Amino acid sequence: MLKVGDKLPAGSLSEFIEVEGSGCALGPNPFDLEKATAGKTIAVFALPGAYTPTCSARHVPGYIENAEALRAAGVDEIWCVSVNDAFVMGAWGRDQHAGGKVRMMADGSADFAKATGLTLDLTARGMGLRSNRYSMLVVDGVVKTLNVEGPGKFEVSDAGTMLKQAQEVLA
Repeated sequence: MLKVGDKLPAGSLSEFIEVEGSGCALGPNPFDLEKATAGKTIAVFALPGAYTPTCSARHVPGYIENAEALRAAGVDEIWCVSVNDAFVMGAWGRDQHAGGKVRMMADGSADFAKATGLTLDLTARGMGLRSNRYSMLVVDGVVKTLNVEGPGKFEVSDAGTMLKQAQEVLA
């Protein structure tokens, strides 16, 4: 399992781009993790699925509300990662008003979740293999903090915890 001090695993995540430009085409675009994190500080939070109750009502809104404070603490980007396709993540981002605040990154085949070892098997609930709920502060591709939730919990991966950690680590 991924731990503090590890580099993020090689691979890519996809993001639905609303407006063509900056080398990105309209629609889903893959982003190489090593290149996307190089020289940046990124607050990453992952969750089991788009449009699910806790994710939609508490997890994503908390990061949207705290986006300015996280940036003021030294965070360059905020990523929401879920085992959904880029089209679903794009639509969910629009519904959540995440534009310009949180990048909605798709891990459509759960490759990133598997590579981190932070998976959650929801096959019995008809959802298949998903990402566990967690957050991490990543600096230049290296994990500086990692907050993994227990089953059914939402206590340590919230935006408030990430903000405190960013203020401490990046001070």
